[in-house]
Amino acid sequence: MKIISIFGTRPEAIKMGPVIKELEKYDIVESVICLTGQHREMLQQVLEAFHITPDYNLDIMKEKQDLFSITIDILERLKSVLEKECPDIILVHGDTTTSFVAGLAGFYMKIPVGHVEAGLRTYNICSPYPEEFNRQAIDIFSDFYFAPTQEAKRNLIQEGKIEKNIYVTGNTVIDALKNTIDEKYIDENLEWSRNSKMILLTMHRRENLGMPMRNVFKACRRILKENREVKIIFPVHKNPAIRRMVLEEFGKTENIRLIEPLDVVAFHNYMNKAYFVMTDSGGVQEEAPSLEKPVLVLRDTTERPEGVKAGVLKVIGTQEDRVYMEAKRLLEDKGEYERMSKANNPYGDGNAAKRIVDVLLEWYGGNK
Repeated sequence: MKIISIFGTRPEAIKMGPVIKELEKYDIVESVICLTGQHREMLQQVLEAFHITPDYNLDIMKEKQDLFSITIDILERLKSVLEKECPDIILVHGDTTTSFVAGLAGFYMKIPVGHVEAGLRTYNICSPYPEEFNRQAIDIFSDFYFAPTQEAKRNLIQEGKIEKNIYVTGNTVIDALKNTIDEKYIDENLEWSRNSKMILLTMHRRENLGMPMRNVFKACRRILKENREVKIIFPVHKNPAIRRMVLEEFGKTENIRLIEPLDVVAFHNYMNKAYFVMTDSGGVQEEAPSLEKPVLVLRDTTERPEGVKAGVLKVIGTQEDRVYMEAKRLLEDKGEYERMSKANNPYGDGNAAKRIVDVLLEWYGGNK
């Protein structure tokens, strides 16, 4: 059985890493790895951490790329790879433009598509943008739906997807955490933040560029000014527009460290040392609760409502006063902090990759 895994961004690589490593265990499987290059430096960090060597790199990344160029370049370059390899199945992950285009290519070439992390929804096509469109579109032409939760499965069934093709597996990011967390992990930044209430901050989404980010950053400055025992570590995204804004807002602020993006091992261990996390990321909403870290979601919607219902996530938007008050509540209200940090994690037990591969092996055995 030949399986081609196609991905191009850091979050995809983190979550596909455990699946690829599981595929390597079986002689019956020929595992082909194709990168699109939607991310470059940030993606390479993850590949090294998981000891993954790609077979193809479409290398589409270029300065000031937009969704038009990403979509066109991947579709054009992927066609020859699929024609050469003739895989039995294409695996894609999540909600990136890479995954959407790879799934579309599979549909055009009548190659079965397996969607890892299928069924997540906000049902607001522009929030997050373009991810909500991507994930809905991928599930239109997928053949296998690897849903991380029962809620994701219900979404798919309500949309008319065939139930026997939906498999609740848990989320592969929990698998990844089993291989990355080291309780003895330390570095200069963690040493700097030792004995403080360290907040780990990440922001990168397109819809938050501009005033939403500035509002959050102003709220963070207020928190730092009023709480000397608090420190913030902020791995700053490579996007030049984000970097300019971050320097404008935090250039002279004390008790914050602006650092380069972290590799997956470092980032997971920073989360493990944090007091709580503030983020607009999707994956972090699953990772942090697995480490018993409360998450304040810097968005107006989330496609991970299980975490909100369980109490491990709180969606707070990007208005300055709301961000300030919710962060202050976690810092000062021990009961609220304990409630969020000790809530049950709804995202799985760390065996998602094995469940996914077992499904594919069973399917192949029945179709030889």
